[in-house]
This record gives sequence, C-alpha cells and structure tokens, in this order.
Amino acid sequence: MPEWLRVMLSRPGEPATPLSRYTVANGFLYIVMGLTFFAAPALMVFLPDVDPFQGVEEGLVRVLGFTITIIGWFYIFGGRTNADSFGLATVGDRLLVPLFLVPLAITGQIPVSLAAAFSVLDPVLGIGAYVVWRRQRAATP
Repeated sequence: MPEWLRVMLSRPGEPATPLSRYTVANGFLYIVMGLTFFAAPALMVFLPDVDPFQGVEEGLVRVLGFTITIIGWFYIFGGRTNADSFGLATVGDRLLVPLFLVPLAITGQIPVSLAAAFSVLDPVLGIGAYVVWRRQRAATP
C-alpha cells in the first residue's frame, strides 16, 4: 500500500469522540446526498418549483452533487482525526448557509425548495455538532 494511502486511512490511537462520530456520520449523509444529485439529477424536477432542465442545468446539478460529495469526504476524514476543532469548524460554515442561499432563492436564481432544504438541514446539523460537543465537554472530567 502506498505510504500516502496508509497515512490517510490510519486512525488515531484513542477511540473516536462523540463529536468525531457525529462528524463522520454527517459525512456519509453528505456523500449519499451528493451522489444522488450527481447520479440522478432529474430527481430534482420532482420538487414543486423546479422546471425541466434546459441547457447546461443538468450538468450544474451534477457539479453540485460532486461538490456535496467532496464535502462529505472531508467530513469523514476530518472527523476521523478526533480533532474537536474540525467538528466545531463545521458549525460556523453550516450556520452561514442560509445567509447565502435565501437571497438566491428570493431573487429567483435557485429553486426555493432547494434553498429551504439546505437552509434548514445545514444549520440543524451544525447546531447538532455544537450540542454533541457541549455534552462531550460536560461528560469529560
């Protein structure tokens, strides 16, 4: 096995913390969502405010899916480090999601249903990470 792959797949010596496990689980959720967008972008047209794709729109949805998959990949490997700093960094970025997506939805640049889904899911998962961390800290002597 190449050295870089061995290092990438290595685990820390101590057991995974609750925040680490939560972050890894979120990573798998993101990978599933991303691969779904990538493999079956036409599923989006079943959302109430999404018209059939025109031009390069299907390709852009696939790019979105790829991006979400990569985010999931980083969450998995970041979570595996057991670094609370990584898990907590996901709180900040997730809380910012509505600040960027809601204006795009209001101006009609993206479907409201897509903006609503990510504007609710991301902050909820981010707050979940914070709550897990707080409980983890409270349980640590």
